[in-house]
Amino acid sequence: MYIYKAGVIGAGTMGAGIAQAISYSGLPVVLKDVNQELVDKGIARIREIYEGRVKKGKMNASEAEQKMALVSGTASLDDFKDVDIAIEVVPEKMDLKKKVFTELDQILPESAILASNTSALSISELGSATKRPHRVIGLHFFFPAHVMKLVEVIPGLATEEEVVTDTVAFSESLRKIPIRVAECAGFLINRLLMPYLNEAAFCLQEGAASLREIDEAAVKFGLPMGPFTLVDNLGLDVCSDVVKVLLESYGNRMQPAPIWQKLYDKKRFGVKTGAGFYNYTGGSDDAVLNQCLQEAQQAAKKKETAFSIERIIYPMVNEAVICLQEGVSKAADIDLGLLAGVGFPQDKGGILHYADKAGLDAVLKGLEQLYREHGERFWPAPMLRRMIAAKFLGEKAKRGFFEYG
Repeated sequence: MYIYKAGVIGAGTMGAGIAQAISYSGLPVVLKDVNQELVDKGIARIREIYEGRVKKGKMNASEAEQKMALVSGTASLDDFKDVDIAIEVVPEKMDLKKKVFTELDQILPESAILASNTSALSISELGSATKRPHRVIGLHFFFPAHVMKLVEVIPGLATEEEVVTDTVAFSESLRKIPIRVAECAGFLINRLLMPYLNEAAFCLQEGAASLREIDEAAVKFGLPMGPFTLVDNLGLDVCSDVVKVLLESYGNRMQPAPIWQKLYDKKRFGVKTGAGFYNYTGGSDDAVLNQCLQEAQQAAKKKETAFSIERIIYPMVNEAVICLQEGVSKAADIDLGLLAGVGFPQDKGGILHYADKAGLDAVLKGLEQLYREHGERFWPAPMLRRMIAAKFLGEKAKRGFFEYG
């Protein structure tokens, strides 16, 4: 099915970014929110993105206006009667998303695709709120949507293969890099990212290293920003929603460090609230953070542990192996996903290439040591042990997650 027109429900930062990417590809897009004021703010955000491109010399003012002409705004779903794909970008609340899907189902053409930008919730459950679960799919963009190339394409239990193919083609028409991901809590990238962010929080809480030391170590490793800078930009409230979904599905290995809840209770959600792990209101002394850390440390009864870059990277490696053994995604797509969606260092080739280069036996030894020190969140993936027993040790053995000639 060719997509001639798209609709986006939710005119916040993410929704506006997705609508801009659609208009930039040359497709008309209608942007909806609950009232005209929010719609106008979303359209203003799209204009800001185009004005930024003009200032950087990436397009001229006339081209920008031509793209803006493809964007329309509305506070009514009646304007979605002729869209071929509707992308829902409302807050991560299942009941709210189901309500939106039920309403869309009554308005959209019979052939239209209903897509959700959810970062963690069940696509199959969303589909159950409609009379067309076969045309419901996950289409997860990454922040900022107008910049980041990766999108996760997630079929639900009832999703037709044709819908998957059409959604992949649509994503490619937006100049994005789609990877197919089997439905599971958190999908692929959030499943890999959260253990890394969480272990960084444990390190901070236990006094293994300071905020800046951990962030600087991650940047030195080759990541575009440190874990705490990333959380503050994503929003600790958003991350907290994802963690709850992961914890419900995967149990104790996703148990969040107590410092998350301490900061959440203080409404320190990151850049947007002026403070998260870092304080953005000025001044270097952060008494509130220090108090939260002290309380979290007392609750956890653990302090002065050791920090290493492997301690925060190996949980990501381990979860990647679990995703591979579960068939969530292919090895190449797991690596591509982290390269394009997180900014994993290009020179390391992706998380599984990194493990191959380190040696799978060395990774297992490191995980076992971390398990002895910190508990079950480091329990090695069964597939890792099987590969080592079969002498699939990585680059040095010419075969690991990949083959090496």
